[in-house]
Amino acid sequence: MLIDHLSKFNIYLASQSPRRKELLQGMGIHFQVMPTHVPEIYPTHLQPHEVVEYLSQLKLSTIDLQQFPDNSLFIACDTIVVLDQKIIEKPTDANDALRMLLQLSGREHTVMSGLTVISHNYKKTNHVKTKVKFRTFSEEELQYYINKYKPFDKAGSYGVQEWIGYVGIEDIQGSFYNVMGLPTHLLWQMLDEAVQSNE
Repeated sequence: MLIDHLSKFNIYLASQSPRRKELLQGMGIHFQVMPTHVPEIYPTHLQPHEVVEYLSQLKLSTIDLQQFPDNSLFIACDTIVVLDQKIIEKPTDANDALRMLLQLSGREHTVMSGLTVISHNYKKTNHVKTKVKFRTFSEEELQYYINKYKPFDKAGSYGVQEWIGYVGIEDIQGSFYNVMGLPTHLLWQMLDEAVQSNE
């Protein structure tokens, strides 16, 4: 089973996201956090799915594989929210968060994650899309959510696993865990490929 093979690897997650750490732990994977400090700047001509792939690669771009043992595996992920083909970034403050959530209210948007896995013998990047439909929120509800949960570190100003997700999501097409910030099904597939390439 893959989980047994993975136990022979030193696995590094290039993220300090509590949600990504929680999901990786939920997959039964033992790993170390190796945060990267790369400015998340991307070429403006890229399409949204290209942006998340580019940024996930960027997070691992400073790693010198020669400094790590052969049984090392590195994981990086980047997640964005897209509405009307435009990327909705993380909010700058409470007013910006409210503006974003009012845009998403009553509408369907797309959450995209780019995932990169690299080792000495494997390097692959892919992406996943999930469609999310919110019901229409009152401004009072959104103010409550922003004040209580302070979603300023989240793309689109919301965490699907928080109050707003419980009361507001009408429909999801695709991976729920992708919306949380890590497409776990795709990661499992890529880790399987990486393990095979290292055997």
